[in-house]
Amino acid sequence: MNQLIVKIILATSLFFITSCGDKKSSQSNHTNNFEDNMINSSIDDSQVSAKLGGVGFEDLAQELGYTTYFFTEEDYKFFGDPKAVKGGTLRHITSRFPNTLRIVGQNSNYVENSTIQGLCYESLITTHPVNLDFIPQLATHWKVSDDKMTFWFRINPDARFSDGMHVTADDVLATWDLQMDETILEPSAQLVYGKFEPFKESKYIVRVECKKLSWRNLLYFGGMAILPAHILDELDGSEYLEEYQFKMMPGSGPYTIHTDDIVNQESFILTRRTDYWASERRTKKYLNNFDKIKFIVVKDNYNLEYEKFKKREQDFYTMARSRVWVEETDFEAIQKGWMKKHRIFSEKPAGTSGYAFNMRKWPFDDKRIRYAFSYLYDREKMNREMYYNEYSMMHSLYSGSVYENPNNEKVLYNPEKAVALLNQAGYRQRNEEGWLFHETNGKVLQFEIGIQKGTAYMVTPVQQMLKEYGIDMQIKFVDGNTNWNNLMERNFTIYMQSWGGLVFPNPETSLSSELADKNNNNNISGFKNNRVDELLDLYDKEFEQQKRIEIIREIDGIYSDIHPAAWGIARNYQRLMWWDVFGYPEHMVSRFGGDYTSIFSYWWFDPEKVERLENAMENGTSLPVDELDIKFWPEYLKNNN
Repeated sequence: MNQLIVKIILATSLFFITSCGDKKSSQSNHTNNFEDNMINSSIDDSQVSAKLGGVGFEDLAQELGYTTYFFTEEDYKFFGDPKAVKGGTLRHITSRFPNTLRIVGQNSNYVENSTIQGLCYESLITTHPVNLDFIPQLATHWKVSDDKMTFWFRINPDARFSDGMHVTADDVLATWDLQMDETILEPSAQLVYGKFEPFKESKYIVRVECKKLSWRNLLYFGGMAILPAHILDELDGSEYLEEYQFKMMPGSGPYTIHTDDIVNQESFILTRRTDYWASERRTKKYLNNFDKIKFIVVKDNYNLEYEKFKKREQDFYTMARSRVWVEETDFEAIQKGWMKKHRIFSEKPAGTSGYAFNMRKWPFDDKRIRYAFSYLYDREKMNREMYYNEYSMMHSLYSGSVYENPNNEKVLYNPEKAVALLNQAGYRQRNEEGWLFHETNGKVLQFEIGIQKGTAYMVTPVQQMLKEYGIDMQIKFVDGNTNWNNLMERNFTIYMQSWGGLVFPNPETSLSSELADKNNNNNISGFKNNRVDELLDLYDKEFEQQKRIEIIREIDGIYSDIHPAAWGIARNYQRLMWWDVFGYPEHMVSRFGGDYTSIFSYWWFDPEKVERLENAMENGTSLPVDELDIKFWPEYLKNNN
């Protein structure tokens, strides 16, 4: 299922947000370890003084008001494992080829684009995978003014793009210019980045003026993936969209995509850079271990994808289907331990799933019809009979988190309420075919949903539930790209949706009235509400976390009442299977990511395990079988609270 991706850093630390500008705060609880903050002293850039960000800046940073993160040995445990081995090609099957490989602009909000961004590009700062503090990436240091309306970044003079060019302040400004270009057809980018204006103070120092006070300012601008000015300066937004649709722009990250490795609609390969500028830093040295990561497309055929995994044509498999997980994972490879099967628990936000209504169009422009649909959508029955009670019921945009409004109505199966609402809306009688029609205009309550064939098993039961009460939901099979395009162009009536959650919510990009009638953004239902717009503004300006929680809960309550979506189901773990050839750190997946994408960064092919598996399969012998549930992060949370 498609995921709506916010293409900026997903989380930040409460501590740092509430102490921005305190130049001693990031030093107080950490040892004086500069290993990931220092530059290579052999860099010859005598034209840039230490005060302006050149060699020797570290010695002046505190005096100039800059801060950074000082890593401890405990920190480094969560940046890969020293036992990691570089090499090999990781194979991952995906159900679609993305509409573009770009990370900016129209159609760049697929989960695949987010993965490319994380592996091939870098931002000025990022967040610690465990404590969520800001940590260096392209910038070694940063500074925030007392009024939190201005901040500065010092770019690491070591940083290089994959074509060998320095990363400088010019690149930051050029990237911001691109985000602000309306011809990239991504209005949420202008909404987010229009709150800033960056200035070049030197080759390595950028000053950013904020137009509005927000606790997220440093997070969002600091989390903007940086692209090269020496290319962007030759393009406008529309030229960028066209030229880099399926072509890689140089990035500063550990991987790149060579043009020859892109086979449209079939596959693309990420190749690890041997000249990656930060490869020897301890926060990077034991990450990104695969020489190549190959994405192989098997369109809309989950059965074929699973069979290919069982034949070792894919190295790991993330299992979405409960029936298959329970009934079809007891074959020889599992029984003999050649293949691992685990439920991995983490603190990954549940996100939101279910059915999104297009409130711009009939019949879901009527709140009564939206509620009637939801009362007829028997999620609990589907969970019992189809999903083996593996899920819990959602009742919020922020299900299972501190942001969920506890007063939201628990909209569950209730056909009596549904029928009453349908009657109120004018649908009291059925025609000869059994469909409800409007008592005034005679219009049949009929609409279409576009889905991929592999999801029919989830949608067909809902179709039958509605049919029993005279509602005709017609299923149309479309490929993933077409379905996504229809969503982004608002060419849909109802959409089966799933999107990931954020550790710190960003409701603006999906609930702002400003985006409701624009294409290519995450406000898919056409949600507009004046009070929510006021709350969005208050949320940005509120630096106290508890008050932000209260604001989000009010937003959640308003959204729930307006009901732009029929809530779905959720689970707080990831179901993952893999051939027993991998090494990985003890924590296996990131604390707040917690899914298969952690494999790309943290895991590696273990030569001893590869040989052991080959011998076991050749001789028919068994390997150790581990417990089903992996609960490193719940245990970590319990032991560290």
